[in-house]
Amino acid sequence: MAEENLALRVFQTFVGLVGICGNGLVCVVIAKVRFMHTLTNAFIFNQALIDLLGSLLVLLSSLLPIPDPIPPGASGVLLCKLWVSNFFIWGLFIASTFNLAAVTLERYLAIVFPFRYQLLATRKKAIAVILGVWISAFLFNSYGQFIYYYEAGQCKSKLVAHPQALGVAVFVVTYFIPVIIMLIAYVHIAVILKKGAGRIQPGPEAAGPSTGQAPEGQGESLMRARRNTFKTLIIVCVAFTVCWTPNEVIFFLFNLGVAVDFTSVVYIVSVAFVASNSCLNPFIYAIKYKQFRKALRTLFGRSGETLQPVTSVSKDCA
Repeated sequence: MAEENLALRVFQTFVGLVGICGNGLVCVVIAKVRFMHTLTNAFIFNQALIDLLGSLLVLLSSLLPIPDPIPPGASGVLLCKLWVSNFFIWGLFIASTFNLAAVTLERYLAIVFPFRYQLLATRKKAIAVILGVWISAFLFNSYGQFIYYYEAGQCKSKLVAHPQALGVAVFVVTYFIPVIIMLIAYVHIAVILKKGAGRIQPGPEAAGPSTGQAPEGQGESLMRARRNTFKTLIIVCVAFTVCWTPNEVIFFLFNLGVAVDFTSVVYIVSVAFVASNSCLNPFIYAIKYKQFRKALRTLFGRSGETLQPVTSVSKDCA
């Protein structure tokens, strides 16, 4: 068991460092490169910020041992309720889930209801949604404050009324509903994009006289950009689902009364999967997101685009 815990701590340290560097780079790129100032990228920036802080806490949790005994007084109570209970880490994990659902709905509205999107998609509303993601995540996660308590140098947890119902509710709100929202939305978006591609397909008469190929129009360019953003975000959501499903299934079964060994290799691996999710997205953006790759080249002086701090957020045409 000690070897498994050591391996998990080493893995969390690695994931934390990679997540801090990768998500920090994403935040800098979006903040500095002007053409990245879109509503969709505002949500991607928020996702990177959440994952950056999550990676930092994963790193700290792997490096900083919990004192035994926990010091008395207010410091001990705060340490128990905020750190030992993993309040901040799980709050960020929930915020990450809610933000993925939010960016999914933003893309859904932009592609399925483009005219309504033009009316609803404003900077103020985007900021309100992002703030709502943070507030709702930590408010929902605050139930743990009523479970953990400090006593005689130890942080203990007490039984609550209907613990199975509480556990199932946590599973449904923080995993099942967001995954269903993302699944339904992206399936519908895929159908709309396929139909849209068919509508803007150029005919033979649009072909150029010398090349025989159709010049790319604005509609076709927009559709390709939307498709690239769609593919990038769906990969992000698939990565989230793959990383979170094992741990969530174990948690769900536990709340249904199934005996779960929280010291087993299976559970430890599921925790490692959860931790790894916070560092995956920057690699996905670098490999798949063309706009992000272009912004990287801009940031490092390989194109003529200008850099500037975030002063405004435009509506995403992609």
